[in-house]
Amino acid sequence: MEKEAVTIRFPLELVKKAKQLKEGKESFNELVVEALEREIKRRKANEAHETILQVRQQVKQRTGVHPDPLPLIRQLRFGEND
Repeated sequence: MEKEAVTIRFPLELVKKAKQLKEGKESFNELVVEALEREIKRRKANEAHETILQVRQQVKQRTGVHPDPLPLIRQLRFGEND
């Protein structure tokens, strides 16, 4: 992966806490990169979730609420539709 150097100004207390939490030979840079990767994944997942909720709402508005299929499935499974 290509890397680019950037300057970021962190609150001093946050830097102190982060340095206390880093493990063994892990660099502060590695800690920050991993945290940023997790945050990007979290935000993408949240965005996908919001999209799913919007699509569900659109389908619900278009088709209405569907009845629970479980009773029919059980009925068909046990041959009670005769």
